[in-house]
Amino acid sequence: QVQLVETGGGLVQAGGSLRLSCAASGRTLSRYTMAWFRQAPGKEREFVSAISWSGGGTSYADSVKGRFAISRDDAKNTVWLQMNSLKPEDTAVYYCAGRDRFRADYEYWGQGTQVTVSS
Repeated sequence: QVQLVETGGGLVQAGGSLRLSCAASGRTLSRYTMAWFRQAPGKEREFVSAISWSGGGTSYADSVKGRFAISRDDAKNTVWLQMNSLKPEDTAVYYCAGRDRFRADYEYWGQGTQVTVSS
């Protein structure tokens, strides 16, 4: 089992930055593809970004491309999401998720951290 805990959310003005952290325990993350998802009030949960288990590949939703950056340090068992040039539409609860590299579905989820961007 892998336990994921997100931190770093908060209230920020439009144009500002936040850095979310996802700390894992239970198992090393080195064999897991890790991702960030978000869910805004009244909306479906959506994919934000992912990083491959090797760290060599990243992907981003079009809405955050060029503004957000995902990274990982397996020695620290931590994944980060650097969010720059934040917009009010980025307001959501952000979730960290992980899946074994041979699985298609994300099997581990954190409890989420709230990000609120004021205009």
